[in-house]
Amino acid sequence: MTELIDLSQEIFHRCITHPNHPKAMYYPYITNAESFKERKGASSFTVDMLNMPDHTATHVDAPRHFGIEWDDQGIDSLSLERFYTQGICLDLSHVAPKTLYGMDEVENALTKDGLEIRPNDTVLIYLSHYDRFWGKPEFFSDWPGMAEEVAEYFGEKKISAFGVEAVSPGIIGVSNTEVHQICGRMGITHYEGLVNLGKLVGRGHFRFIAFPLKFRRGSGSPVRAVAVFED
Repeated sequence: MTELIDLSQEIFHRCITHPNHPKAMYYPYITNAESFKERKGASSFTVDMLNMPDHTATHVDAPRHFGIEWDDQGIDSLSLERFYTQGICLDLSHVAPKTLYGMDEVENALTKDGLEIRPNDTVLIYLSHYDRFWGKPEFFSDWPGMAEEVAEYFGEKKISAFGVEAVSPGIIGVSNTEVHQICGRMGITHYEGLVNLGKLVGRGHFRFIAFPLKFRRGSGSPVRAVAVFED
């Protein structure tokens, strides 16, 4: 039996975006009631409008988001295989808010659950940030952040990507810019805004699927991230 676990936030009017980005606007262009009236009751249809940053809700970053050095590498330049991988989830839920986690925490999590990072894996990091702070102001400020050494380790392991629950992987003003630039230099990327990662802990490898939209030279894209477990 196949089990699918949805790892994605909803997209709706003024849904979650980074505090430095504009809000998503999602509203009716024409409603069923309006078109029904225009067509004098013969039939109806509805169409909605969507205006949002390409870093809305659960999304993946393209290399060009990391800096001018990678400006030619939009989301449409990445192969589809980057978004259809094997995945693991590291349990770092004990890490305190607003603190950095480093290689000690990563290695302990790997040992605890008997995990191994393989080339082209997607490594998801469960920090319980969504569970603690979703819907609260602290969601935008109090996440635990990745130390630079962890991003470098992932690059050395030649993973496809890593993923976090927060709106950024590092702590802003401490390690966040550096983590993004390490991703660019080492040829990996990352997902932000993931949910339900606690449901993956202790379950070993799974199939991870999170295809982006094909934005021309996009700096990122919302994704429908899913973990797939097969018996």
